[in-house]
Amino acid sequence: MKINGERHYLWRAVDHEGEVLESFVAKTGDKRAELKFLKKSLRRYGSVNEFVTDCLHSYGAALGDLGIRERQQTG
Repeated sequence: MKINGERHYLWRAVDHEGEVLESFVAKTGDKRAELKFLKKSLRRYGSVNEFVTDCLHSYGAALGDLGIRERQQTG
C-alpha cells in the first residue's frame, strides 16, 4: 500500500473466523518487520497451533528465529 506516495507493507493477524486481531504497518517487508509484528501478536494473544501465510520468505525467517517454523502453513 502507499502512504504519502511511499510504499509500505501491511501485516495482519486474522483468526480462523476471519476476524482481524492485529495489524501493523512497516516501511519494509523484511524479516525484522515481520519479527516485530509476530512478537507483538504473540505477546498479546499467546501461542497458536499454526500460522497460515503466503509464500513471502520473511515469514519463514521470522518464525525460524522464534523457533516455531514448523507451525507455518503456506496457502
